[in-house]
Amino acid sequence: MMNKNGVRHVKHMYIFDLDGTILDSNGLWAEVDRQFLGSRGLASTREYESVVARSIFPVAAVYTKEYYRLPDSPEQIMAQWERLAASHYGERAELKPGAAELLHQSRDQGRPMTLFTACRPTLCRLALERFHLTELFDHVIYAEEIGLEKHDPRCFLRLSQLVDRMPEECTLFDDSPFNCATAAQSGMDTVGVYDCYYEDRQEELRQVCRRYVRSLEELLSVEK
Repeated sequence: MMNKNGVRHVKHMYIFDLDGTILDSNGLWAEVDRQFLGSRGLASTREYESVVARSIFPVAAVYTKEYYRLPDSPEQIMAQWERLAASHYGERAELKPGAAELLHQSRDQGRPMTLFTACRPTLCRLALERFHLTELFDHVIYAEEIGLEKHDPRCFLRLSQLVDRMPEECTLFDDSPFNCATAAQSGMDTVGVYDCYYEDRQEELRQVCRRYVRSLEELLSVEK
């Protein structure tokens, strides 16, 4: 929206990641990997984990098939992952401390909000419906549907187009150093959120973000 002087005025958009940021779910994927690979007599490796942790579902499935030389198709692998993870998202995984309060507070303040996740849409919806969060977001956008991984700078540029904002009109809340670095590269503001999955990379997360928090609860006092 432009004023009479041609200056663009829009409300700053908050963009929230799901896994590890508002939902305590990163650890469940280690369990899914153990179940999936263990049923085939295989074990996860650090190399494997480092790749799939930052890949969208279809890319991770292709990589898994090739890495372990599995006879399953990528579609079969994704279906098996979904079955193993469904109970976690629908019943077990909990919100991170302060997540619900921050989302409701931001909505009460009239803050536009987007959920942007690499999670499988069906799994994401299970969690959003379980915690009654769907209606809080103006947009729910899946990296899988964009077709770009979050560590690809084009991903966040495309995201800003989809939410009708310039990158500098958006703030990303994310636990991944990869994602925050890429978003910052695109021009977005970034807030790094601690998650134990990236315990050994917290200094990197601090360096690539304007602000770093150990818990979303820290943002409640400054946002009031």
